[in-house]
Amino acid sequence: MIDTQEEQMARAGDHNSEHAENVLSVRGVTVGFGSKVILDKLDLDVRRGEVLGFVGGSGTGKSVLMRTILGLTPRRSGTVEVFGHDLDRSSEAERKMVERRWGVLFQQGALFSSLTVKQNIQVPMREHLDLSPKLMDELATLKLELVGLPQDAADKFPSELSGGMIKRASLARALALDPDLVFLDEPTSGLDPIGAAAFDQLIANLRETLGLTVYMVTHDLDSLHSICDRIAVLGEKRVLVIGTIDDMMKNDHPWVVSYFRGERALRRI
Repeated sequence: MIDTQEEQMARAGDHNSEHAENVLSVRGVTVGFGSKVILDKLDLDVRRGEVLGFVGGSGTGKSVLMRTILGLTPRRSGTVEVFGHDLDRSSEAERKMVERRWGVLFQQGALFSSLTVKQNIQVPMREHLDLSPKLMDELATLKLELVGLPQDAADKFPSELSGGMIKRASLARALALDPDLVFLDEPTSGLDPIGAAAFDQLIANLRETLGLTVYMVTHDLDSLHSICDRIAVLGEKRVLVIGTIDDMMKNDHPWVVSYFRGERALRRI
């Protein structure tokens, strides 16, 4: 179901304020592979408490930027600042502290196939915390409840789960350390419309109850309309435009027009 403009504005609240605190700031980031430049002097801010949808054509570098922010893909220039820490100038201890405050849901879930769901959720706990097995089991149970999975899913392996359950189990792992910022890479891809809508609602509920900031790479128009406070469009190796869904509908860039007001987009109205 599509929110009304008033509902979107009420949900966004102060997240759309230009004076809202930025939890993530990307400045002048350039990324390339060999002679091919993927991102060129790209700038982006993500505000505390918002759901930012990140869109762009296939192969434009949406996932590359996310992996660059996470430190998984090297950049040629530019800075990435998270929670006020310049990641290039942070000590190892500061970097680990920042990493504990973010969670990641990779495309296709990226669960470890040889581990049960419970063990997958506990991977970040084992890496960053010193907890007893009993306490980790209790925390894993809480995370399962948080994402709406039944308790009998805990001892199942990823191969025994449906696509929707894999997404939720992956989200439970992303929430294992109670992060402030969550990165989601195509979270509704591969889900049927009902499952995708349910996952969108889950993200919206978690944002409200946990105070999360959400950075979401997506192609899903329904997600962009229903849960995103702002949308950033990647093209021409940079962020072309950033703003609300209403801003997207008024923008005259050819790709933005085609994506948000093209035939496929109009069929959903």
